[in-house]
Amino acid sequence: MSKDFINIKRIDDVYRPVDERKNDYHEVEREFTVEELREQAARCMNCGIPFCHGAGCPLHNIIPEINSAVHKKNFEGAWELLSSTSQMPEFTSRVCPALCEGSCTAGINLEPVMVRQLEKLVVETAFQNNWVKPENPVRNGKKIAVIGSGPAGLAAAIKLNSLGYKVTVFERNAKAGGLLRYGIPPFKLAKSVIDRRVKIMEQSGIEFTYHTAVGKDISMDYLTRHFDAVIICCGTPEPRDLKAPGRETGGVYFALDFLNGAVSAKDRNVLIIGGGDTGSDCVGLSVRQEAKSILQIEIMPEPPQGRSESTPWPLWPYKLRTSSSQKEGGDRRWSLQTNKFISAGGNVSGVEVQQVNWELTFDGRPVKFTPVPGTEEVIKADLVFLAMGFLKPEHKHDAANVFVAGDAANGPSLVVRAMAHAKDIAQKAHDFLEAK
Repeated sequence: MSKDFINIKRIDDVYRPVDERKNDYHEVEREFTVEELREQAARCMNCGIPFCHGAGCPLHNIIPEINSAVHKKNFEGAWELLSSTSQMPEFTSRVCPALCEGSCTAGINLEPVMVRQLEKLVVETAFQNNWVKPENPVRNGKKIAVIGSGPAGLAAAIKLNSLGYKVTVFERNAKAGGLLRYGIPPFKLAKSVIDRRVKIMEQSGIEFTYHTAVGKDISMDYLTRHFDAVIICCGTPEPRDLKAPGRETGGVYFALDFLNGAVSAKDRNVLIIGGGDTGSDCVGLSVRQEAKSILQIEIMPEPPQGRSESTPWPLWPYKLRTSSSQKEGGDRRWSLQTNKFISAGGNVSGVEVQQVNWELTFDGRPVKFTPVPGTEEVIKADLVFLAMGFLKPEHKHDAANVFVAGDAANGPSLVVRAMAHAKDIAQKAHDFLEAK
């Protein structure tokens, strides 16, 4: 077995310089040379049991074989392997946390293979060489409606179209993409990448109907009667609120309102409540809009520096992570409960918080917290963003030809999981119609 995974070090500097990237909205990751990534591909151990493929990747990408093809400069072969399991790898290669890397065998004692950047190289090489082409499937005479054009809706539409169905995607917004367009800032995912994929889908015969909210502009009853099947892929559009006293005061917004341009953080003291990816995106946008100060708080305790015993390999490791946005500016604090919003002149002026103590399991998993008396304090803020996740919607339908996919079915999760689940549900819808 090659010892390249030992002798070759994983590349650490994956981002453009902070002073450069925080002043623009271009994607934050730097460009890698082909030789850099070929060398990184050599770190793949080609394990007997590739946990990256099975336990890690929800799409079950054939990662060791893709890595080997990249190392041999067989990029067309690598694209054929990647596109056989992943319909939109240009998205996962940019915004996926790389669950596969958490299951990489090289990562047990060393650093995992940098799979996501290798995937992006394969994708962009494929687009540059015109290997990504519209599909022209034989039509089976049946029609399917897809509600929502986020990652699940797009994945379901591509799968069903390839099976010969005439697919119409209904989207309430002006453009396709859902979370990809309206929830992820351009410095993580350029919107041109979404437009590129939608164009290929349209050329493949998939129709998009915009400005159409199902249940308002068009009824479910109409869809179930006029289409052979309906796939609900509307995601989790409702953000989790914080019902603390003073919540109604001005200057308190949901994170997506900020990410969609409803308010500016320039010269403001910004407080972000919530420590996940959406909160991190608010940090990055606040930095670019030149906020006066930025603080992100989280009720959960600070994770350990290394892999927690509660998530042994090959599970996705629970550990402290610092995003590209968090490296650009602002501060973070942990184990803080929000008690109330304080207003002055109708606008928020501060937030009272309180420290909490967490009860941990024997292996370090937080399970229960209690507020610490006497630790109340007021954090100065004139702009507050709530980034505490989203609520799973309830879908009431009794038609046998209606299916639910992605976050709409499972609750808020990752883009890659939404795509994988949508592929499975699309296949189930096909099997249902075939059985009929």
